[in-house]
Amino acid sequence: MLLKTSLRSFFAHKGRMALSLIAVVLSVAFVSGTLVFSNTATATFDKLFATTASSLSVRPAAPDEDGDGEGMIGEKARTVPVDVQAKVAALPGVKSARGEVNSQSAVLVDPATNKLVGPTSGAPTITGSWHDDQVMLKITSGKAPVGPEQIVLDADTASKAKLGLGSKLRLIAATGNHDFTISAIATFQTTNPGAALAFMDVPTAQKVLLGATAFTSVEVTGDGSKTDAQLKSAALGALGSGYEAFTAEEQKAQGKKDMGFLDFMKYAMLGFAGISLLVGGFLIINTFSMLVAQRTREIGLMRAIGGSRSQVNRSVLVEALILGVLGSTLGLLAGIGLAMGLIQLMKAAGMNLSSAELEIGASVPIASYLVGVVITVLAAWIPARRASKISPMAALRDHGTPTEPKANRIRAAIGIVLTAGGAALLAAAAGASAAGTGGMLLGGGVVLTLVGLVVVGPLLATFVVRVLGAVLPALFGPSGKLAQRNATRNPRRTGATAAALMIGLALVTGASVVTSSMVTSANDQLDSSVGADYIVAGQAAELTPAMVQAIERTPGLKELTLQKNVEAKLTTPDGKRTSEHLAAASSSFIRNFKFEAKAGTPEAGFAPGGVVVGEDFAKERGLSIGSKIAADYGQGHTQELTVGLIAKGGNDILSGIFLNTETVAKVIPAAELPADRMAFAKAADGVDPAKSLAALQDSLKEYPQLTITDKAGYKDLVQSQVNTLLYMVYGLLGLAIVVAVLGVVNTLALSVVERTREIGLLRAIGLSRRQLRRMIRLESVVIAVFGALLGTGLGLGWGVTSQQVLASQGLNLLNVPVGTIIGILIASAVIGLLAALFPAFRAGRMNVLAAIATD
Repeated sequence: MLLKTSLRSFFAHKGRMALSLIAVVLSVAFVSGTLVFSNTATATFDKLFATTASSLSVRPAAPDEDGDGEGMIGEKARTVPVDVQAKVAALPGVKSARGEVNSQSAVLVDPATNKLVGPTSGAPTITGSWHDDQVMLKITSGKAPVGPEQIVLDADTASKAKLGLGSKLRLIAATGNHDFTISAIATFQTTNPGAALAFMDVPTAQKVLLGATAFTSVEVTGDGSKTDAQLKSAALGALGSGYEAFTAEEQKAQGKKDMGFLDFMKYAMLGFAGISLLVGGFLIINTFSMLVAQRTREIGLMRAIGGSRSQVNRSVLVEALILGVLGSTLGLLAGIGLAMGLIQLMKAAGMNLSSAELEIGASVPIASYLVGVVITVLAAWIPARRASKISPMAALRDHGTPTEPKANRIRAAIGIVLTAGGAALLAAAAGASAAGTGGMLLGGGVVLTLVGLVVVGPLLATFVVRVLGAVLPALFGPSGKLAQRNATRNPRRTGATAAALMIGLALVTGASVVTSSMVTSANDQLDSSVGADYIVAGQAAELTPAMVQAIERTPGLKELTLQKNVEAKLTTPDGKRTSEHLAAASSSFIRNFKFEAKAGTPEAGFAPGGVVVGEDFAKERGLSIGSKIAADYGQGHTQELTVGLIAKGGNDILSGIFLNTETVAKVIPAAELPADRMAFAKAADGVDPAKSLAALQDSLKEYPQLTITDKAGYKDLVQSQVNTLLYMVYGLLGLAIVVAVLGVVNTLALSVVERTREIGLLRAIGLSRRQLRRMIRLESVVIAVFGALLGTGLGLGWGVTSQQVLASQGLNLLNVPVGTIIGILIASAVIGLLAALFPAFRAGRMNVLAAIATD
C-alpha cells in the first residue's frame, strides 16, 4: 500500500520531479565518469608497465637522504660503464642483459619548418637506443637505424608532424644539433603514453645523448631459474656500491608513481562532483518541501484514515528512493559517456587511451548508487520529517506545514553563531604567522562560513530580498510589488534556492581573487626584482652550449647572466642534512636582480665561497650572517659555504638558495657541471630594446623549444598560465552552477503550481498575462541576485583570506577583480531571467476559470 501510494504520487508529479532528476543525474555522472576514466587510465598504464618492465633494471645509484651522494651533480644523465652489461650477463639465472640509452632532455625539430616535433607540454620526448626486441614499438615501415645519420620515429608523432620515411629530423641535445634521416616508422604495440619516441643505434645514441660510451641502464631478462629478487641481490653483490636495481614489480610501482597526475585529476574532479552533489541537495530539499506542502490535504486524509506519522514519513522517503535509484541509473550511463568524452580529450592531448577497453568494475555502480540514493534520501528526509508532524485536522483544513517559530529562531541563532565563528577563523587565518597554520584555520573558516550562511539564509532572505525588491514597485508597478512579496513569502525556500547558487559563485569569486592576486604579485615581483631586459628559458631541461653562444653573438646586448641548478646535500650548524637545489649564477646576477636583504649584502652572498639563503630557511636552521654550511655535491665534491645574505621572503622569483657559479666550479670539474637552465640579458645603452629583442629571437630561431621574451612578454606568459588554470576551474564549477540554475527553475515552476488558484484570482481582477510573466521573472531575478550577493561576499572573504595566508609564499599583493565581480552579478540577473522563462510561460497560459476552480 505504501509503495503504491508513493509510486502514484511520484508519477503524478513527473514534471516536478524531472529537474530534481537532472540534478541527481549530473552529479552522479560526474562521479561515475571520473571513476571510469581513472580506472581505464590506470588499467591501461598498468598493462603498459607490465609489458615493458624487464626482469631487472640496473641503473646508477640515485642520491638518497642517508647515502653518500654518488651520482648527484645537477641534471646530467647518470650512467653506468659498458662493462656492467657483461658482468650482469655472466650472473647465474640471467638469460640476457641489454645496455640501453634513454634521455628525456633532447628535443626533436622539423628542420623544414623549424617547428617542434612531439608534445610541447605534459608528456615527454623520449630519445634513446633502438633494439630489435623492443616491446613498446614495432617497425611497420622502413628499416632499423644504422649509423650516425638514421633515426626511427613513432608513427603517432610522425603523423601529427606530417613526416615520413626519408624526412629530415633534427635532434637538439647538450652535445649540440644533430641532423638525421627517418629510416623507419614504428607503431606502438602497447598504449601510447602521449610521448614522442625517437631511437638511434646504440653507438649513435651514446655519442649524441651522453657524449660518452656508456649506458643509462642495463635491462636484464631472467631464464626462470631464479626470482627477480634473487637476481637483484646477485647483481648488486657483483657490482658493489654506486648502483641500484629494480625488479619488474618495483618498475611497475615506479611507473604508477610517475603517473600521479592521474590521481590528482581524479580527486580534483571528485571534489567538484561533491560540490555539485551539495548544490543538488538544496534542489531536492526544495522539491520535496513544495511537494509536501501541495499534498497537505492528501496527507491529512492519510492520517485521518489511520496512517501513522512513520508511514507518512516513509511515503515521502520512498519517493526520494525512487528518484535516487532512477537518477543514479541514468547518471551511471551518462558517466560512462562522460568517461568516453574524457578519453577523446586525452587523445587530443596525445595520450591514446582506448574507449573500447573501458574499465568499469564493481566500484563504479556501487559508488554511483551510494552517492545518488544516499544524497537524495538525506535531502528528502527534512521535508519528510516535517510532513509527518502535520496533524490530521490541520492538514484537512489545508493549514499546511507548521511554521515552527521556535525552530526558526533556533536555526537563526545557530546560523549566526556558525557564521561568526567562521569569520573569526578567517580573521585568525589572515593574521597567522605561518602559512601551514593559516591554511588549517582557512579550511575551518571556509566550512563554518559556508554552513553558517546556508543555515541563516532564510533569515537573511527576509531582510535582504525585501531591500533588493524595494525598487521593483516603483519601476514595474503591481508586478514588481507582487514579485517582492512572493520572494519573501517563504524565506526558507528562497534561502535554499539562493544557497545553491551561492556555493558555485562563492568558489568562482574566491578563485578569481586568488588568481588575480597571483598575477599581480608575480608582475610586481618581476618589476621590483628583475633588472634584466630579456629572459631566455627552455621547455627542455637545459640550454645547450650552442644556444649560449648564439646569445653571446647577438648584437645589441651588453651583459649576459646564466643560471644553472646544482643538487647538493646541505648540513647546517644545527646538524640537519637535507637535499636542496642550488641556483648557481654568474656574478652579474646581483646587477640584474635586486635582492631585498633581511641581513647581509648581495655582494657577500655572491662572493667566492658565499651563499644566499631565504629568510624562512635561515629561521628554520638558526642561520645568521657568517654561519657555515657544508655542501656535498656528490662524487666526492664537497665545500664549506658562508652565509653572506639572508633575503627577505615573499618573493617567488628570488626564493631558494643562490651562489656564484665560480664558487661551485672550484670543486666540481667543468665537464661535470650541469648545463645552464636560464639566461638573462640586458640591452646595450642607446639600443632600441624592441630591436635587440628581435635580434635575440632571430639568433635563437633554430631553437623553437626556447621562449625568448622581454619583461612584458614574460608577464603575458604568466597571465596565460594562470588563465588556463582559472578557466579549467570555471569549467568544472560550471556544473555546480548549472545545477543551481535548475534549482531556480524548479522552485519557480513548483511555486507556479502551488499558487495556481492565486494566479487565477490575480488574472480575474485584471492582471494581464504580460504582467504575470513579468512578476515571475522579477521574482527569479531577485532570488538569483540575492544568491549572487551572498556568494560574492563569501567568495571575497575566502579569496582575501587566502591571499593573506599565502602572502609569505609569494602572493604578496591583493587584487580584487572588480570587473569579474560586476560581471558575475550581471550574469546572475541574466540567469534569473533565463530560469524564469519556462515557469513564466506556463503561468501565462493558465486558463483563468480552471485556475480559480483548482482545489
